[in-house]
Amino acid sequence: MKNKIIFPELSYLINGICFNTHNELGRFAREKQYANKVETLFKDKKINYKREYRIGNSGNIADFLVDNKIILELKAQRIITKDNYFQVQRYLQSSNIKLGILVNFRNKYLIPRRVINYKNTYKNLNPNNYQ
Repeated sequence: MKNKIIFPELSYLINGICFNTHNELGRFAREKQYANKVETLFKDKKINYKREYRIGNSGNIADFLVDNKIILELKAQRIITKDNYFQVQRYLQSSNIKLGILVNFRNKYLIPRRVINYKNTYKNLNPNNYQ
């Protein structure tokens, strides 16, 4: 179980869309421009998504909820910080979603980061199964 990848096919599709967006718009567009392009590609590929997904009554709004399985958070800033990871983790825990993908389009080379909701994903597992 510890080597199991969560939602591999959907993650692959999302990452491909992000790479296409980065290739087309480059490094120096605004976050909203990246989100608009990602949304266009989701529509083209007929991927179920919700944009600016409000998470319950928490006041948190994720950029995208894809197929009710993955939260996609887009950034266009110089570096990704711990606060960005904490933001995605907060979204995951508030929504009870297992996986988030954090993407910073400002990087020269795009590196999508997978963020796992450990409270949701591993809460029912037996710790004796791990070494």
